[in-house]
Amino acid sequence: MSSIEVRAAAKINIHLGVGPRDSDGFHPIQTIYQAVSLYDSVRLTAVGPTPPADTDSVAVPTGPMLTVSGIEGADAPPDPTNLAWRALELLASHAGRTVDVTLALDKQIPVAAGLAGGSADAAAALTALAAWWRLDISDNELDALAAELGSDVTFARHGGTALGTGRGERLQPYPAGEFHWVLVASHGALSTPAVYAELDRQRETDTSAAVVERAGSPEPALRALAAGDPAALVGLLVNDLEPAAIALAPYLEATLQAGRAAGALDAVVSGSGPTCLFLAGDAAHAAELADTLSATPTARRVLAVHSPVRGAQLVESEL
Repeated sequence: MSSIEVRAAAKINIHLGVGPRDSDGFHPIQTIYQAVSLYDSVRLTAVGPTPPADTDSVAVPTGPMLTVSGIEGADAPPDPTNLAWRALELLASHAGRTVDVTLALDKQIPVAAGLAGGSADAAAALTALAAWWRLDISDNELDALAAELGSDVTFARHGGTALGTGRGERLQPYPAGEFHWVLVASHGALSTPAVYAELDRQRETDTSAAVVERAGSPEPALRALAAGDPAALVGLLVNDLEPAAIALAPYLEATLQAGRAAGALDAVVSGSGPTCLFLAGDAAHAAELADTLSATPTARRVLAVHSPVRGAQLVESEL
């Protein structure tokens, strides 16, 4: 049977500034995204004879349409609520077609961990189905569909290093040298809406700059990334959501302290958490740091990764 596989990378937020909630209930953000070498993948497989590329005929679906596997598979929904499946349905609606494939999702990115694993899955699914159908669709059209699915999906399509504004979907690519990190994915999960709600609560009760104006300008961090110099990035990792994430998961403070004590150059909560991000000087330092942090009581998985890497990309095709 014909099939196609696309993988997409986890993201980290090196800088995340969060503005006040607007009238629509959303928060404008200014963030530096990087894609890191931790991947989910989706495989699309025909459920019947593959339709000719120049027709709108579809196969008749039989059997389960979505399966989930991988080390993080137990925490991802194996049903139509999965963001990857919703991506297929959205693109099918846009193209005026019917989803005529099964989707097998290999989950390696921790779920609800501030690493945009669901967004990576959606980006991979969009890329895979567009290639499967050989759609004549522009990057701008795919980006617009990605933005409908979630704020991080557009970046997950492209990867690399980018400054994200608006809700995170407006991207400006930036150059960057290679960096090495350790991700400590903690036990438990944090809901992104809950973290934002806690940030709003904190800002209503505490008007100090420590809560309201933490992030500042992303420009110094962008310059350090372009220089490829880890030492220049020290002190520039910042996340406006960190106080809220720590309030909801106090053990994160101990995780951050453990990383600093183990020799990390800098540390920050990644996105809405509960993953913590530690900056290393090079690959050897990252491996050493990961080995030390593997004994941290709150750690569920500890991963040494590098950045930046590409976004959603085809890795196998039998079309």
